[in-house]
Amino acid sequence: MIDYRSLTRKELEDLAGNMGLPAYRGRQVFKWLWRPGLSGFHEITDLPSGLRNVFAQKGRIARLKVATEQKSVDGTIKLGLGLDDGLMIECVVIPEKDHLTLCLSTQVGCAMGCSFCYTARMGFLRNLEASEIAGQVIAVMERLGLEERPRNLVFMGMGEPLANYENLTRTVQILTDELGLNYSGRRITVSTSGLAPEMLRLGQDLDVGLAISLHAPDDEIRQEIMPINRRYPISALINACKSYPIKPRRRITFEYLLLQGINDRMEQARGLARLLRGIPAKINLIPFNESPGLSFKAPSEEDVLAFQKVLTDAGYTAIIRKSKGQDIAAACGQLNTMPLLHTRGRCINTNTA
Repeated sequence: MIDYRSLTRKELEDLAGNMGLPAYRGRQVFKWLWRPGLSGFHEITDLPSGLRNVFAQKGRIARLKVATEQKSVDGTIKLGLGLDDGLMIECVVIPEKDHLTLCLSTQVGCAMGCSFCYTARMGFLRNLEASEIAGQVIAVMERLGLEERPRNLVFMGMGEPLANYENLTRTVQILTDELGLNYSGRRITVSTSGLAPEMLRLGQDLDVGLAISLHAPDDEIRQEIMPINRRYPISALINACKSYPIKPRRRITFEYLLLQGINDRMEQARGLARLLRGIPAKINLIPFNESPGLSFKAPSEEDVLAFQKVLTDAGYTAIIRKSKGQDIAAACGQLNTMPLLHTRGRCINTNTA
C-alpha cells in the first residue's frame, strides 16, 4: 500500500494524475496529511466521499505510536515512538527560552560505531521512511497538545542522517513545503559524523544548516573514537567543508564532545583552531554525557573553560552547550531504545521521572 506521508506534494499531484484526477486533488490530500490529529481519509472533508474511499483503499496514513514519555527536571521531554514493525525510536523535545527545539531520529540504531555514543550500542537495524521521520513532528504536537509546532528541528537523534540520504531529503522537502509543515530551511539543521560526499550533495540539494560531529583535531584521536574517520579522514572532511556552498552570514557548526584525557588538552584546542581556519565556523563544546557501559568521563569545568578560551582567543564563536535531559538519558549520544524493547510490538518504560 502507498505510504501517503512519505510522498512529497509533487508526488501526490502525480499520483492524482495517474488516477485520472486533477492535480489539485493531490494538493488537497497533501495539505491534510500534515494537520495534527488526522486519523483517516474520512476526515478530509473537501474531498468527495467517493474519492476519500478510493484514496483510503490505495494506501495508508502512517502514524507513530507514543509508547513512552519521560520528562526531565529541566523540562526536556523524551518520547519513545513505536513503529509498525515493532521497533522503536526516540525523539527529544528541548525547551529553550522562548521556543521548543525537536531532535529527530533518522534510523533505528546507527552503523557509525562511535565509541562514546550509547546509540551505537544498538547497532544498525534499519533506515526510517520519510513518514517516520517527518511524522515525529506530528506525533510530538499531538502528544503534547501543541498548537504551534516546535520552532527548530535538528537531525541529531538516533542514526546518521546522511546514511539515509534519500529519505532525509524527501523529509526536508515535506517539512519545508508551504502546504505541509512550512518550515524555513534556516530552522532545520542536519548533523553528520562526516560522510563527505553526501555533505556536498546536501549543500547542492537543500538549504539547511549543517553540523559536523568532529570531536578531535587530528586523525589519530578521531580514528580511535570515530571509525568513520578511516573512510573519510579529517583532510577529506575539511576539504568538503571548504567546498560546501555556505550562504552569506551562515556558518557550519562543529560539534566537539570533550572527553577527559582524550581530546580536551590545550594542544588539541590549539590544533582545532588551526584546523578550522578559513571556514565560517561556530563551535559547540559538549562535555561528555555518561551512559551505561561507556567508560569516558567529562573534563572538569575549569578544563572546559580553558579549552573554550583558546578558541575564543583565536576568534571563534565557541559555546559550551549545556546538555539537557541527562537524568532521562535524552542528552547528546544517550538515545537507545533497546532497553525499552520487551517483545516485538510491545515495550516497557525502564526509566520514569
